[in-house]
Parts: sequence; structure tokens; C-alpha cells
Amino acid sequence: MNSKLQRDLDELLDKNIITAEVSHNIRSYYATKAADRPNRLFTIFGVFGALLVGLGIILILAHNWDDFSKTTKTIWAFAPLLIGQGLTGFSLFKDKSATWKEASGTFLFFAVGASLSLVSQIYNIPGEMSSFLLTWILLCAPLIYLLKSHALALLHLVFITAYACTLGYFDGDKTPWLYIPLFGMLLPYYLQLIKNNEDGNITSIFHWLLPISITISLGAFVVGHDTIGFLMYVALYGLCYNLGQLPLFTDKKLRTNGYLIVGSLGMIFLLVMVSFRWFWEDIPESFNYSPQDSLITAMLLLSGVGVLIFLFNKKVLKGFNLFQYAFLIFAAIFFTKALGDILPMVLTNLLVFALGIYAIRIGSKKHHFGILNYGLIIITVLIACRFFDTNIDFVIRGVLFLLLGVGFFLANYLMLKQQSKNS
Repeated sequence: MNSKLQRDLDELLDKNIITAEVSHNIRSYYATKAADRPNRLFTIFGVFGALLVGLGIILILAHNWDDFSKTTKTIWAFAPLLIGQGLTGFSLFKDKSATWKEASGTFLFFAVGASLSLVSQIYNIPGEMSSFLLTWILLCAPLIYLLKSHALALLHLVFITAYACTLGYFDGDKTPWLYIPLFGMLLPYYLQLIKNNEDGNITSIFHWLLPISITISLGAFVVGHDTIGFLMYVALYGLCYNLGQLPLFTDKKLRTNGYLIVGSLGMIFLLVMVSFRWFWEDIPESFNYSPQDSLITAMLLLSGVGVLIFLFNKKVLKGFNLFQYAFLIFAAIFFTKALGDILPMVLTNLLVFALGIYAIRIGSKKHHFGILNYGLIIITVLIACRFFDTNIDFVIRGVLFLLLGVGFFLANYLMLKQQSKNS
């Protein structure tokens, strides 16, 4: 039980708000709950310890590597793998604690990679980095469910993202289609985590890392003209934002909702980028995009619409939220390029401005200073961007920034005053 709760209980007891028996029962409950929970700090240090031991072994071997014969090198190449398998087997058959399983699983994960790389080096086996990563990932993927390891699940997500980037951006610009089933392999573990540990910190970490992984990897699937990637990403961020509106995140702290924050920030960032005329001048008037790019974009748009329909059926949609429909509005704006460059540019600027106003409205209704200032920042950035592609007099620019500064102050002051009044 944390010290703050102990102080609160002591204060309530001193003021006779609760009895000594109630205080004792509360302390006992939290003591039992803490005893049943694995020591997180010990688990973290166990995982880092396994990493350091593995790196230490590799460095020691590397120092004397040239002095070994090929047979000795082969034995040393498989030694970390055998040690890791032994530790993992011991953790499983003896049903050791979560710390044991996390540490042994992490050690085995990197032992597999070390053994693969060493054998390839000893026998001069050629291959690309993406193939090496794919083999490593596939060999270690079953360990996630065998050990029920959070660390291995996180490593799996990091390495499949690295695989997608390596294959899609560096190894000949190939499309990393295997990223999709590899990502899907992690979803049952993620859903089970939500079911059993909905409010846990590790679940919140996954809420952040999953959309970030998709964001990093999606660009590797663009094969044609780059401009379709902007629509693709806006569709992705619209999907993420709507996923952040699921009942799962109701009454949760905003910082735990990675989908909503990534979706909102990503969407605003891209819309501000495409608010410049140069973007619309680069879009081919024929919209002659590759079938692959068109298919992925359509699937993302349909997925976002599907989540909206689900939210509507579950009666989660309460009123109109412009952020939830912004990706569809931009999709419509995107195809107005057929009418010229000016119209889509103007409409995009109006959309960004409306999103800023709407964020201010949401922050005002929820009495949330962060959301309120987020809306003000959107409008400020949009106006600042227009200074680069318009010939506005410096005096007018100064007056605009002065008005924005006053607006920041007044909006925060009025909200603070309202909160004080409500209190």
C-alpha cells in the first residue's frame, strides 16, 4: 500500500470518519493485493540483468573469437542457445515466478539471435538483414504464449517493426506483407491482456506501441506516388482516433489512451503539412495510383467507418465529434484536386481551423486545460504556416500573434475561474 493511502487512512481515522476496524480491513486488503502481485521492479531488473549477461558473453567471445577453431566457434555459437533453453525449461517445469520467466525468455530471445548470426558468420552463409530478422522473429514467437511474457511480446512488436522498415525502406523497397500476419500473431496476447489486466501499466504501453508500430511500418507499403501516402496515413489516424473512443477507454486517464493521442496528433500534423499549396500541385490529376496503394487506402477508410458504425450501434457516440469524421472529410477533399489546386488547399485549411476550434470546445466542456491549449496550439500553428506562403504585412502578423497570446491567456483564465466557481 502506498504512503499516500496510508496517510489518508490515518487522517480519516484521526477525524473519526472511519473506525479502526475499517482502517485495518482496508490495510489488510491492500497488503494481500500487493502480496499477490509480482514485484514489478524485480521483474524489470531481472530482464535487464538477462540482457547484460547475454551482452557480456557476446563481448567476451568477440574479444577472443579469431583465436578459436571453426569447431570451437560452433560450440560457442550454440552455447548461449542451450543455456537459454535450459533456463527457460527450468522456469516452465518448476513453475517459477513471472520474474524467472521474463528473464529467461529475454535471455533466450537474444541467444537465438546471437546463435543465428554467429553460425552465419562462421560458415559464411549469405543473406539479407530482413531475412535474418524474419527467421529470428518466427523462432521466438511461440515463446510469447509459452512463457506468457510481456517482455517477449514487446520485443516481438519492436522486431517486426524493424523487419518491416528494413525490408520496405532499405532492402530493395520491397513490400513487407509478412508484417501483417506477424502483427496478427500478437493480437490474441494483447486481447487477453486487456481482458485480464485492463488497467495495468503494461496494457497502457501496448495501447501506445501498437499504433506507433503501424505508423512506422505503413510507409513501407506505399509503392506508387508518395502523395497517396498522406491519404493513407490520415485514414490510419482516423481509425486510431475512433479506436480510442471504444468503451474500453471510457473513464480512463487520457495518457493511457495511445490510440486517441496518436490518432489526433498524427492527423493534425499531416493536415497542417498538406495545407500548403505545394502538396496539391504534386498530386497527379489522373489519380493514377497503383492497385496496392488504392486497396490499402480503401481498407483503412472502410475500417475507420466500420469502427464508427460499431460505436454508433453500441450507443457510444454522444453528439458530434469532428475529429471522428475528419479522415472522411479529408478523403472527400483529396478528390476535389480534380477541380484545381486552390479549392482543396482552402478546404484543408478550413478543416484544420475547425478542428482547432472543436478541440477548444471539447477542452472547455471537459474543463481540461491540456485539450483547451491543444486547440489553441492548432490554430496558432496553422496561422504561422500561412505566414510562409502568403504576403502578409509584418504589422498584421504581429497583431495576429498578439491576439493569439491574449486568447491563450483569456481562455485559460476563464476556465480556471469557472473551475474555482464550481468548486
